[in-house]
This record gives sequence, C-alpha cells and structure tokens, in this order.
Amino acid sequence: MREYARRIASLPPLVAEAAWAYLRRPGNALGALERLGRALPTGLFDGGEIDRYLARIFDGPGRTNDFRKLRQKLYIVAAELDTGESVAFGAPGVDHVPISRAVQASSALPGLFPPAEIDGHYFVDGALRKTLHASVALAHGVDLLICVNPLVPYYARRHSLGAGGRRRRDHELEKLVEGGLPVVLAQTYRAIIHSRLDAGMERYKTAYPDTDIVLFEPNRSDADMFFTNLFSYSGRHRLCEHAYQKMRRELWERRHELAPRLARHGIGIDVAALRDEKRTLVRGLRRPRPYRIDSAARRTARSLAHTLDDLQRWLAGQGAA
Repeated sequence: MREYARRIASLPPLVAEAAWAYLRRPGNALGALERLGRALPTGLFDGGEIDRYLARIFDGPGRTNDFRKLRQKLYIVAAELDTGESVAFGAPGVDHVPISRAVQASSALPGLFPPAEIDGHYFVDGALRKTLHASVALAHGVDLLICVNPLVPYYARRHSLGAGGRRRRDHELEKLVEGGLPVVLAQTYRAIIHSRLDAGMERYKTAYPDTDIVLFEPNRSDADMFFTNLFSYSGRHRLCEHAYQKMRRELWERRHELAPRLARHGIGIDVAALRDEKRTLVRGLRRPRPYRIDSAARRTARSLAHTLDDLQRWLAGQGAA
C-alpha cells in the first residue's frame, strides 16, 4: 500500500507537468501523457510481506535469519536495478543483510513486486542478469553442482485435444494467446530465461570441466507446472506432490546416467524409494525431532497461523475479483 500511496501522491505535480507540456506543444499529446507513467506503481503486490513472513519463520527456535550464523554457506542473488549488476547476498560485505530481506530482493519480479530497497540500493529478481548464477557456486570450487530450474517454455500443441477430439480444459490450450496477457508474458519470460540457461550451461561445462553439473527441469509438456497459480495456497500441497512424483520418475529414468556421476562424490540413488509406487512426499519426509517451545513462541505461531489464514482469504478474494 505504501507504493500505491507514494505514486498517488506524485499525481498532482505530474498532471500539472503534463498539462504544461501539452500547452507548450499541443501537437504532442502522447509526449505529455508519457510523463504520467511515473505515477504507475512498480509492482502489484507488496514484496515486504515476503520479508516479514520469512523473518517470523527464521527467527524461530533453532533457526536464524543471519547469513553469518549459518553452518553452511548460503548465497542469494539479486540484481541491482540502477546498474544491472548481480549481488550475491551472503558474501562478505553484504552478509549483514537479513536472509529474509535477501529473499525478497531476489524474488522482486518486475511488474509483480516493487524493487526491494537495501542500504539505499534497489534490487530485483536476479534473473535480470543471469538465469542460474551457477558461477557463484562454481567460483567457490564445488565439485558437484545440482541445479533446479522450474521455469521452462510450455509446449502446448500436444495437449490441444482430449479424447475423441474433445477440447481439453483451459490449462491445456492449443494456442497460448487464448490465455490472455498473463499467459503470453509467462511464456515469453520462460523462453527468454531458458535460452540463456542453455547457453550458460554450455559455458560452464567448458570453463569447469572437472565439475559435475546436474540439471533438473520440468517436462515442457507439463501443464500443471505451467498453469498452476503460484500465489494460490490452496493448491500448494497438490503441486508439491505432483513435482515430487515427477522428480522420482525422472530420477528413475536417468538413474544409469546419474549413478556413476553421483557415486564419484559418495552419493547413491535409493532405487527402492524410486520403485515404491505408494511413496508420497509426506511419507518420504522424516519427522523432525520434537522440541519444547515457550509461551512466546506459541503466541508467535498462533499469530503466524492467523496471518496465513488472512493471506489465503485475501488471495481468494483477488482471484474472484
């Protein structure tokens, strides 16, 4: 709301400036109207909620929101808006930034979330500069790099018709243009970043021949991965289970390729788990060791639950609108 309020407050002087420009050059109405573009919000949603939500989680017992207190190295990459340069939060000099704040900056997809301000600089999604930023890990001498890229262009044609020539559901459109602007933008964004990813992977293989680089991506014909609303909390369990089963299937299909590469690093593939048809994501997780929490932590947990409920209702209302 602060972003909207700030932009609305800028309207009066911008309108006056546009009117004066038009009076000076009546034939240039479009040029005068362009001045009003500065009043448009830089994002539809408040990215600060990401920071606040994660901060509450990371500040819980046994956790930390401080890069410097982690046992293992963590780097979160964002792009500085004014220079286009990449910044790896967690590296010396920027490791004082809270982890939750770095996630907000790295998640600030232009158009959806406003740029995140950190120490007087503005940051957006790190994909502005690169897709994977694998070089951050490679530069630290890793010998095995596992990359997960969830964004691939969708191949819609094979899903255009259902059984007996019946038209399939909306999330299986033959022509993506039928899905409107959001679908067109999503496909365009995915195609751009994926082409850069392909080029980057080839460079990494040449520059780091002694490093095993393993890439996992969704199938390009996976409609659920492309069309699922990532802002919908109601579908999160279904999507996670869907991705888990797809990943198990890919590991099974690639087991002969991956097994020798992973074995070089002391990692084996659990073939029994991959062949277990009854295995689910929830069953596959180990139960965390129980720990005691004090009354303040309980109050925080209850407050977080209420906040998530409010967020889910708000998202449902936005979808209905």
